[in-house]
Amino acid sequence: MPRIRIRAIVIMASALFGFSTACSANRYRTYYIPSESMAPTLAVNDRIVTDRAIYHTTSPQRRDIVLFRPTDRLLEMMQGANIHSDTPFVKRVIGLPGDTIEIKQGTVYVNNQPLQETYIAAPPDYAWGPETLPSDAFFVLGDNRNNAFDSHFWGYVPRDRLIGKAFMRYWPPNRFGSLEPETAN
Repeated sequence: MPRIRIRAIVIMASALFGFSTACSANRYRTYYIPSESMAPTLAVNDRIVTDRAIYHTTSPQRRDIVLFRPTDRLLEMMQGANIHSDTPFVKRVIGLPGDTIEIKQGTVYVNNQPLQETYIAAPPDYAWGPETLPSDAFFVLGDNRNNAFDSHFWGYVPRDRLIGKAFMRYWPPNRFGSLEPETAN
């Protein structure tokens, strides 16, 4: 094989590798967990990987762990806490557009059906709703329900505020693994 052909193949392979690396770098991003709002699923100092492109082609599903930019209401409520419009928050999707959500007697109800939740720290000790979500919004809660600043305080997350889906924890090594949601109701 002539040297020019080998050189062209090497240059093409390098360009393709660089392009795929750039796409991956843009699609996947790592984040640090600074609070206990998602305990026991995510602990302070956990590091997670988020797919920032997934919701361009699919819709968020109930139980997905999502990162989002704060809403105006959330920013207003956190005034003075050094939170900016690009500060990512992480919570679990509980309500999808059009769902009716109610929280009562330690149980979350979605469309009048109790949600089975094995991932929470403790049942919620508050009441909320019932409210029906707008067509472009999601209701998100922390897994540490009684110690999470989430939708039951400040409202819904519009779809255009979603950053991506957290799908893996890579640190600490003893907690490495998937963050895929359970499949029960």
